[in-house]
Amino acid sequence: MKRYLFLLLILLTVSCQVTETLQLNSDGSGTIEVVNLRDEHSYMQIAKENYSKEDVYRDTTYIFGDYIKKHHETFSRTPVADQKVFLRYSGVKVHKKASSYDKEFRATYTQNFQKASDIVDLSKTDHYLDDIKKNYALSAEEHYYKVCYDYTGNRFNRIVTIIDTLEQKKEFDKIESLKAEYKGYKLVQNYILNYHFPRKIQSVSNPLAKISDDHKSLSLQFPLSDCLQNPLSTNLEVILEPESVD
Repeated sequence: MKRYLFLLLILLTVSCQVTETLQLNSDGSGTIEVVNLRDEHSYMQIAKENYSKEDVYRDTTYIFGDYIKKHHETFSRTPVADQKVFLRYSGVKVHKKASSYDKEFRATYTQNFQKASDIVDLSKTDHYLDDIKKNYALSAEEHYYKVCYDYTGNRFNRIVTIIDTLEQKKEFDKIESLKAEYKGYKLVQNYILNYHFPRKIQSVSNPLAKISDDHKSLSLQFPLSDCLQNPLSTNLEVILEPESVD
């Protein structure tokens, strides 16, 4: 498992584009989608001769809550606190396609929400799914940061918190090693935020954010490795124009 996770880290860090798209409605409800897409040109450089030897085709779609039902017997024996965390993911829809023939490796995670505080950290979906299938406790997880969201009044916040500084240091060092190993490669490794709001944007905390012509959307791009080494860099506050009163 550790070996697999480290290989996944390599893939995500040096050959992947992650796009987080949020659509916020005027009543505070909306949809969030995170897409992990393997960049084929980048991966080709890493895999070298093994790239042409890939032979895989999988195309699956499922709802997180289906696995809670399927593994209900073991799920019911997990700590109540863990159950509450898993249940927040019940409505998350997952679509994964891995095709060496189409050269498309994509994972899409989608959640509809009634209020921003209901949004889960979609990056943890696969980990939590494994926990349910294998009856692992959340205490065994090695996550070092968490992401949550809030929309109050005319302020929208993407809030990142470090929860394990020692684990963060380990990941920081791993990524530094990867950067050194692949220095000189022309690799795509981006994390992109695309946010759409019901009213015009008045201000954004990150000056690098690009605001659309209608001032209702923004796009913000980070190097993926920087996001993993310093997750706090993706904190964001967006202030919208006050709602008009008729």
